[in-house]
Amino acid sequence: MKLTKKSHACVRIEKDGRTLVIDPGMFSEEDATAGADAILVTHEHPDHFDEGRLRAALESRPDLELWTLASVAEQVSAAFPGRVHTVGHGDTFTAAGFDVEVHGELHAVIHPDIPRVTNVGYLVDGGRLFHPGDALTVPDRQVETLMLPVMAPWNKISEVIDYVREVKPQRAYDIHDALLTDLARPVYDRQIGSLGGSEHLRLTPGDSAEV
Repeated sequence: MKLTKKSHACVRIEKDGRTLVIDPGMFSEEDATAGADAILVTHEHPDHFDEGRLRAALESRPDLELWTLASVAEQVSAAFPGRVHTVGHGDTFTAAGFDVEVHGELHAVIHPDIPRVTNVGYLVDGGRLFHPGDALTVPDRQVETLMLPVMAPWNKISEVIDYVREVKPQRAYDIHDALLTDLARPVYDRQIGSLGGSEHLRLTPGDSAEV
């Protein structure tokens, strides 16, 4: 499986000539969905879900399908009948040849005064990769590659470290990092790498790795 990091929370996964894209939001590159066979969206926040860009992708490729939760699906499903699939915690499906399990229900708490939106994470191919969206969801199975939301308005580094410890992946790659400056990256790399208990890795947007 080939993993390609795009900016912020977006990743592309390729296997057997097919491509799955997760969370192409407003911080992602314009070509984030190019050539995608399927798209997964974890929740409605614009850094994960760019409605205009998603509609353009669906219009440009008639066989492209989208899997997401109800709050996103209801915004685009009417225009693309049969191609937008609503999922929730516990669901399983196959998208672009990848077996996917849905884990989680709510976005992490940003502040008690801000209502929590729904959020789901996607476990791909039986645990080979997990993208939690904006939550620290722990799947009930072993994870090989964890996409780690490393810096957000709703987390702090101690929570990130404890999340890696709880999931116990073989490796963790940073995502949700558009707000993390280059000055801070060595601090995060050192602390997560030394305290998390798993291999901690980072890809520059556009770079790829085999996982």
